[in-house]
Amino acid sequence: MAAKDKSDPDLSKIRNIGIIAHIDAGKTTTTEHILYYAGAIHRLGGVDEGTTETDYDPEEQARGITIYSACIPLSWQGHTINLIDTPGHVDFTAEVERSLRVLDGCVVVFDAQKGVEAQSETVWRQADKYKVPRLVFINKMDVVGANFDNALDEVRERLEGMPVALNLPVGSGSVKDSPTPFRGIIDLLEMKALFYEPANQGKTFRAAPIPDELQTEAQRWRERLFDVLTQHDEKDLVTSAYLEGQPVPVENIRQLLRQQTLARQIQPVLCGSGREHIGIQPLLDGVVAYLPSPLDRPAVTGMNPRKPDKEEKRKPDLKEPFCGLVFKLVADKHGELFFVRVYSGVLKPQSRPYNPGKDSKEMVSKIYHTRADPHVRDEVPLGHAGDIVALVGLKDSITGDTLCDPQHPVLLERIQFNEPVVSKSIEPESSADKQKLIDTLTQLGREDPTFTWKVNSETGQTLMSGMGVLHLEIKQHRMERDFKLKVRVSKPRVSFRETIKKAVRVEGECVRQFGTNLFAKVTVEFEPYQGDESIVVINRLDSEVLPPLFIAAAERGVRGALQSGELGFPVMNVKATLLDAQMDLQASTEPAFEAAGADAVHRAMRDNIILLEPVMRAEVTVPEEFLGPVQADLLARRAEIDDIIYRGRLRMIEARVPLAQMFDYAAEVRSLSQGRASWTMEPHAYAPAPPEVLHALLHPEEYY
Repeated sequence: MAAKDKSDPDLSKIRNIGIIAHIDAGKTTTTEHILYYAGAIHRLGGVDEGTTETDYDPEEQARGITIYSACIPLSWQGHTINLIDTPGHVDFTAEVERSLRVLDGCVVVFDAQKGVEAQSETVWRQADKYKVPRLVFINKMDVVGANFDNALDEVRERLEGMPVALNLPVGSGSVKDSPTPFRGIIDLLEMKALFYEPANQGKTFRAAPIPDELQTEAQRWRERLFDVLTQHDEKDLVTSAYLEGQPVPVENIRQLLRQQTLARQIQPVLCGSGREHIGIQPLLDGVVAYLPSPLDRPAVTGMNPRKPDKEEKRKPDLKEPFCGLVFKLVADKHGELFFVRVYSGVLKPQSRPYNPGKDSKEMVSKIYHTRADPHVRDEVPLGHAGDIVALVGLKDSITGDTLCDPQHPVLLERIQFNEPVVSKSIEPESSADKQKLIDTLTQLGREDPTFTWKVNSETGQTLMSGMGVLHLEIKQHRMERDFKLKVRVSKPRVSFRETIKKAVRVEGECVRQFGTNLFAKVTVEFEPYQGDESIVVINRLDSEVLPPLFIAAAERGVRGALQSGELGFPVMNVKATLLDAQMDLQASTEPAFEAAGADAVHRAMRDNIILLEPVMRAEVTVPEEFLGPVQADLLARRAEIDDIIYRGRLRMIEARVPLAQMFDYAAEVRSLSQGRASWTMEPHAYAPAPPEVLHALLHPEEYY
């Protein structure tokens, strides 16, 4: 794991970026044009035809959506760009989460007509969480109702961003719908217009003077640009020249834009249309000019697994000890491919990095750069600091695990994912395939942290859980297509949670005086709790009262019982404190105290349950004439409407609604609006379910 020789890569010329957005904002089309203009592909594919480079999976091609994040290296102006195209559908936000965790910068794409949408807010917040600098690309300037000004206002108001326009659109809408259709862009730094050649799919363009009718508006936007930049111009790159009316060097403007973008004080805004082949090259220029290299990002911080109170840092330097994070697995019947962001040092094939989270050494057989389809790979001699590589040969590692130099261990913070909200029961068509089903579910669970499964110990039923109906459909189809496994699944059902109404102190026990004598008693206090962890178990027992092995057993019993509550659903928002215990020298054992801990949970939750249901944040965009029926239908589904936003002749309803009420919504809203409404939803929170829902679960016999 030593550093390389004189052929060391120039880390300042690497850009690790992601393309993120709401579904249907045009991410994949934009990505396709980026790859085409950079020479990474030789013809443009189409989302509708299922021929784009990044939507390689048959499911993506059939549905016309991105499901899996795809990583592709490309070159532009002497820079290497590792580009990740991420999904926009809410069911696949884990792909966005793990991508943003390891990227240095991102491009956020917005639909010029729809502006900021529900998933736009989610991905923006995810970028905020990881402190990722970003560019904004206002796409689809050619659609009816495209409004550049409105999109910027919504970024400023709804996302609390600081968008700074570097481009202006020349016209908006299409040729058949607008007297002044979108046909080019104005570069506000060089004050010239750019018109793209449709004959060669926008690969070439010509510069021209700004049209007379747009001169005043362009000047106004340029002054607005300087008003923002001069607020944080500590090195006086542009302020003095601008205030004195002197020409401001374009390079100085770009330098200041880069400084403020990296500091996340601003987000440079460009515009265009992937479909009309306009404005993509300036976006690529902006990625190189304004987004960070690995050297511009702070050193990663972790802890020393051998000295937990000692903080460790790793700088993006080839001479530092190796450190990387596994952020994605791709599983198939041939094995697993592990995607790793290398933060420091160098990783070579046939080396044995250390996984401190599992306390095990791994073997790296080979190292690859992948294309969009991870099965299309280019073998490379090493992975260096600042790079994103794919490894084969690892055995114990999963998403979120750290790999490092065994002599210099460091454990990075894991990636946090949302909990699944929808479940389906699943069984093989042939009982002979039962073990194959378990193996397949295990493999898919390793690959996707938001996909879980378990066997109900009482019914023997296997339940798989995920982020939505589409998420589980995709998994089912993968089992059938990639793993040749025929399965039967039930209708979707909500993944409820349980919590307690009020704090209680109980004594759990395990006392048996027939056969093998067993004795254990433990006093536990349970109370409602809000914090980062859904369950907290605290030990206040002294080792003089109870030996450490018995204390650990009691804790295991409490935690285990909280995994399945009284109704079989996981418990959340509860703190359990072990206060006292009784033991017998002859009859007390670890299993006895584990059983006593579980008994304490059952006693605490008996007649003390609040059933929690997942509540979604929904956005429904509908023409004004259908607002009344759509709004009434949402209220009938127990929705709480937070706001109705006016966008021309469209109305956007923002609401919170129980997931259990939304499984048939797609067909219903289509019927109510004559097919003209669009809608999205994302997980919002867990909230108490109505008493009748809890009653139905407690007394199912009354409903049959």
